[in-house]
Amino acid sequence: MTGWQTLLYKETLRFWKVGFQTVAAPVLTALLYLLIFGHVLSDRVKVYDTISYTAFLVPGLVMMSVLQNAFANSSSSLIQSKIMGNLVFVLLTPLSHWSWFIAYVGSSVARGLCVGVGVFIVTALFAHVSFAAPLWIVAFAFLGASMLGALGLIAGLWAEKFDQMAAFQNFVIVPMTFLSGVFYSIHSLPAFWQRVSHLNPFFYMIDGFRYGFFGVSDVSPWLSLAIVGSAMLVVSAIAVHLLRIGYKIRS
Repeated sequence: MTGWQTLLYKETLRFWKVGFQTVAAPVLTALLYLLIFGHVLSDRVKVYDTISYTAFLVPGLVMMSVLQNAFANSSSSLIQSKIMGNLVFVLLTPLSHWSWFIAYVGSSVARGLCVGVGVFIVTALFAHVSFAAPLWIVAFAFLGASMLGALGLIAGLWAEKFDQMAAFQNFVIVPMTFLSGVFYSIHSLPAFWQRVSHLNPFFYMIDGFRYGFFGVSDVSPWLSLAIVGSAMLVVSAIAVHLLRIGYKIRS
């Protein structure tokens, strides 16, 4: 294997070796969300006329799991390597910043999609979910996982201790994920909060991904694709630049 393939294999093996924690646990968490919210609100909330609320939840929970786990993979790997001191062994190799980027983001995409597939298989047992436009599902899942993997790289490079990483995840990633329409349609919100939701790129990931299942969405899937694609390119460019200059990893 070449350098970037070896690093990609190492990063993929890192989360797969503890799959009970990195894959099974998020699947169980998503299933609990579905059972609790679906049972409590299924008779009280109607988002689309032909779609049950439980079915409406499934794509949102899948995409939420993809995003959170893609971010967690690259960010946790970098911060652990920095604190434990074993990052120096990767720095000694003649790997370019592009090799780092491809390996870390690639393994994040692998973990995010792996968890997403697991969540879908488990939650689909409790609701009827169709595939109106499968290509949209694949496109938004890949773009979302790539963007959060790159964002995890940025967070991992910036953070110098675990509490900084926890703060980034708890005050940035989690709020943006939960306020993206996973559990509701933004049309149920007041006008002001609808406008605020349109500023959240996570909303377009969830909405476009849900369109692939049901063929209906709050905004045009093409608009969502343009915004998510642009956001992914911007975040990736920042991550590549920080890797190129060795931000907080080279002295």
